[in-house]
Amino acid sequence: MTNSKLHIYNSHSGKKELFVPIHENFVGLYVCGPTVYNYVHLGNCRTFISFDLVYRYLLHLGYKVRYVRNITDVGHLENDADEGEDKIAKKARLEQVEPMEIVQKYTLDFHDVLRQFNNHAPSIEPTATGHIIEQIEMIKTIIENGYAYEVNGSVYFDVNKYNEKFPYGELSGRKIEDLISGTRDLDGQDEKRTSLDFALWKNASPEHIMKWSSPWGIGFPGWHLECSAMSTKYLGETFDIHGGGMDLKFPHHECEIAQGCASTGKSPVNYWMHGNMLTLNGKKMSKSTGNTLLPNELFNGGTELLERGYHPMVVRFFTMQAHYRSTLDFTSEALNAAEKGYEKLMDAVKELGNLTTNASSSMDVAGLVASFYEAMNDDFNAPILVANLFETVKAINTIKEGKATITQADLEILTKEVNAFVFDVLGLAPLSSSGDDSKLEGVMELVLNLRQQARENKDWGTSDKIRDGLAAAGLVVKDGKDGTTWK
Repeated sequence: MTNSKLHIYNSHSGKKELFVPIHENFVGLYVCGPTVYNYVHLGNCRTFISFDLVYRYLLHLGYKVRYVRNITDVGHLENDADEGEDKIAKKARLEQVEPMEIVQKYTLDFHDVLRQFNNHAPSIEPTATGHIIEQIEMIKTIIENGYAYEVNGSVYFDVNKYNEKFPYGELSGRKIEDLISGTRDLDGQDEKRTSLDFALWKNASPEHIMKWSSPWGIGFPGWHLECSAMSTKYLGETFDIHGGGMDLKFPHHECEIAQGCASTGKSPVNYWMHGNMLTLNGKKMSKSTGNTLLPNELFNGGTELLERGYHPMVVRFFTMQAHYRSTLDFTSEALNAAEKGYEKLMDAVKELGNLTTNASSSMDVAGLVASFYEAMNDDFNAPILVANLFETVKAINTIKEGKATITQADLEILTKEVNAFVFDVLGLAPLSSSGDDSKLEGVMELVLNLRQQARENKDWGTSDKIRDGLAAAGLVVKDGKDGTTWK
């Protein structure tokens, strides 16, 4: 295993900490997955791309990683509250299908989108409906330990009782006194003892579709419980890394800590990681304002919010331009710049195989390679890694131009490490690997022949129209001494 000095920003402590796994060669990684009642949105994609980078780098360092990402197919109640209608059941009712049809439809969409982004599949992808027994058993334990109570077939977590021994609110930096003062008073009709208490199990009304038998009656599990039950089953009572979007820090992850401590007596996670949000054209993404887009709209250009569509690999590369804890703003200008940078990087990687070696090296290959690790060891700092890779691109071009030299041994090291960080760690892939070039070859040959005929006939208007039309579709045509090329 590579001797790593990896530091991770731990949301629990609020600082970067040296990563020391519980088991020397094994890392347990859990990331909150989607609630599958709608098409996956771009903000979700950024989270999963960010943790795919984490997963890939841990594998690159030589760790055996068990990556668990759940699928929420029970559904949250509306507004992620303890009251209201189950989101999946509501969607099923509106579309007049079974809830599991909704689950299947949007789970397949989720997987398809992440495949286009070249994400690795997790080691285990458990579903909430497949772990009802584990959730019931955890509730039993929490009740036995005195941190939950049953009312009319529902079970609630007793936050005040828990706070007597464990600090509720420590992850999000909130004090229970402030939380209490910021919530409404109970009106006497609420089953909960205090407004901070949250549901572990809810009694189901007769019309509720998704429900199961339990010691407390027919009902369904609370939102926060599934992650605690599944992470414990597959990673143990305490595991290494728990990730998700920053919007989950409170209350979801806060409640996970409470459930873990209440059931086992110890904190469930050593390192909490939270990814930041996306903006679109400088504004918050929001369905209500129309300032939002789906991944496929981003790929095919089916939106007025961007000037055209972009390849998934270009979008993935673009997400690496900001650290996972920073906001990322999607604009046509930024995506266009990322596309040019992506092409430049891929061209340089190809050029590695064409370089001429020398008896000596005039470049610091060891320093360049070390800079890759230094960037990623600094809390998975992808933007710095990308910047260091472009310093390597400059070095490659100087060798190509005969202004610098490299030995065969150094070239082999550089080629190995550049390929590892570009393809294995960043998870990028040449655009041609998706089959785009091979499918277009015949069509482009015909189009370019028509353009060449127009040029020979001095029909510059038609020639330029063909070129501009191809450019709008993301196909760049270049005229040179040796003929016309495209990419």
